[in-house]
Amino acid sequence: MANELILIVEDNEKNRKLLRDVLQFKGYRTVESETAEEALRLAQESRPALILMDIQLPGMDGITALKQLRSDQRTKKIPVIAVTASAMTHNRETMLAEGFDGYQTKPISLKEFLEEVRKVLDLHQGTGEAS
Repeated sequence: MANELILIVEDNEKNRKLLRDVLQFKGYRTVESETAEEALRLAQESRPALILMDIQLPGMDGITALKQLRSDQRTKKIPVIAVTASAMTHNRETMLAEGFDGYQTKPISLKEFLEEVRKVLDLHQGTGEAS
């Protein structure tokens, strides 16, 4: 469907630009944050259809941010994909066990990344959280 709003939470400018450019090219709208703290505020304000959350962030990490999103009535149903440079197999299971809806490693594979975004969005359509 595209045109959904996706919140990109990534402290690395080049990674953030890559995600933004790829998503916008595919017709998604984006909003961005360099910190988890700002992302929590943006998630409440803009109610994105999906959040892409880097795990290693300055200040609050992505796992802590996810727990805060899940504890807030306004944001608890927004799907969140973990995006991390840690590609160990057990990390995927750990991230999914933490409550993430998907998992992508950096550097991202564009095809796999876009497939994961679409899959997670399709699974969560109709939750009433998409903008």
